[in-house]
Amino acid sequence: MQTNIMDAPHGMNLVVECSDGSIVIGRFDSSNGFEVIMHDVDLHDPASGSDSEAWVRETATYGVDVKHRDWNIDVQLIKGWTPLGQIEKLA
Repeated sequence: MQTNIMDAPHGMNLVVECSDGSIVIGRFDSSNGFEVIMHDVDLHDPASGSDSEAWVRETATYGVDVKHRDWNIDVQLIKGWTPLGQIEKLA
């Protein structure tokens, strides 16, 4: 997992882990140092009670189930990110 979102390549699908436990998966657009803009996003809320690792692996296997066309994230909330293509797929 990488920690500096400014290093993320434009247009790549990312798994972004946030400090509040939420996970955002979508296509990275840009960051101005304060906020990250992502497109075609799905979110995992830890309060839902579902297994976050299974959700991420399912998304890596079948693709992003887009719930939001555009999504902004405060950079201070980002704990780290991983390219979706590096996530192990379901067997």
